[in-house]
Amino acid sequence: MNPTRRGAAVTLLATLLLPLGGLAQPIDAPNFIPISPLLATSGQPTEDALRALGTRGFRAVVYLAPGNVANAVHAEAELLAAQGIEFIPIPIPFGAPEHAHVQAVFAALNRLRDRKTLVHCEINMRASTLVFLYRAIELRDDPASAYQAVAQVWSPRGVWRRLVVDELAASDLQFDPY
Repeated sequence: MNPTRRGAAVTLLATLLLPLGGLAQPIDAPNFIPISPLLATSGQPTEDALRALGTRGFRAVVYLAPGNVANAVHAEAELLAAQGIEFIPIPIPFGAPEHAHVQAVFAALNRLRDRKTLVHCEINMRASTLVFLYRAIELRDDPASAYQAVAQVWSPRGVWRRLVVDELAASDLQFDPY
């Protein structure tokens, strides 16, 4: 390949991969936490942030809060669809997370593994906790390292603490973040 073509090819490749390089870049959302180049968690993004997700390389959004929470963007699905971003709602009542919710999130994230994905909820309590469980149980990431993303947002208590403890125990993972 001649130097001019090689330079053009490198520029094109860099342009295509730019949104995937490094950790996911911050968006206008509370408690945004980049996990990897292809995965991030946050609280509810603003409407403007949702409109810009495609330009930031996101190809999927997993939404874990019920659509009727106070700060929900009611046109979220439409805003994302207009950008070709897959929207997966898994509404989890904050006071009643269940094993079935964990399994639904795992199934979605396993299917989306090769796409840049934002997992969000209202504040990033549901999202950070479920992505931690996914990383520790499904991906077999070091639980202590994976838990750091949760600790940036909160320390699960009540039903969420019970969910974490039960899911880790069911997977024979010896990790106690509490």
